[in-house]
Formats: sequence, C-alpha cells, structure tokens
Amino acid sequence: MRFLHTMVRVKDLDAALYFFCDGLGLRQVRRMDHEKGRFSLIFLSADEDSHMGPADGLRGQAEVELTYNWPDENGEVETYTGGRNFGHLAYEVDDVYAVCAHLQGMGVLINRPPRDGVMAFVRSPDGISVELLQKGDALPPAEPWHSMPNTGSW
Repeated sequence: MRFLHTMVRVKDLDAALYFFCDGLGLRQVRRMDHEKGRFSLIFLSADEDSHMGPADGLRGQAEVELTYNWPDENGEVETYTGGRNFGHLAYEVDDVYAVCAHLQGMGVLINRPPRDGVMAFVRSPDGISVELLQKGDALPPAEPWHSMPNTGSW
C-alpha cells in the first residue's frame, strides 16, 4: 500500500490555488474538468515529491486533490464546514520561519507560530489545517515567532 493523495473540497478555487501554489509552493500536476458532473479535480504536488511517481504526472507522487463543485443553476456554491474534522495536511519545509513570514505577508493568519523552530499551523481559505514542519533540526528561537501567541484553532 502507498499513499496517493488527500482530497479537500474547496469553495473558492482561485483562493485555494493562491494559498496552495503561491503560498505553499505546490504545483499543479493535472486537472480534470467534468462537465456532466459539474466539478473539477485539480491535483497538486510539492517539487520534492516528484521523484515518487512517473514524470507524466499520473498517479504515483504524493498529491493534494482539490475538488471544486461548480455553482448550481442558481449560481450558489456549496459551503463546507468542519475542516477540523478532516484533521490536517503536513508538509516538511526547508525554513519554517521563512514560509510563515511569506504566508503572513500574503495575509494568512499563523494560528500556531513556530515558537520552537519546528512546527507551525495555518489554515487554507476553506479552513483546512496545514502543519508546517521544519526539515532537519529545529531552528534557533527567533522573533517575532518565539513570543507570538496562538490564534484561533488549528
């Protein structure tokens, strides 16, 4: 058995792609738009996971599948709640401080700052909790993270 992907439903596809691609640095490896079913599947992967699967981007590398259900005939988009029920996604990063600073600069709230130089939590625009883990040893404590309190839940 091997891990293939995790699926999360998103309400605003552009906001989700901005968060996961521009914020976290994932890249789109494939997209499938299903006209009859009125939904889109967008598969994202981290560059460091690309060694796990075939070069053509088909199943094999660890992926996040964003599922976007198109608006109904009245233009309404379903609202998803309970992102915390899902648990969280976890990504290993080269510099947890730099990633948090980048996300914060994009307006993302750092729910659990990387006070220990090891771990932080943020949320996607759809409330999905994302854990950021420092690659290798912990970074030395640094401000503003060291004294920053938790905000909200993760």
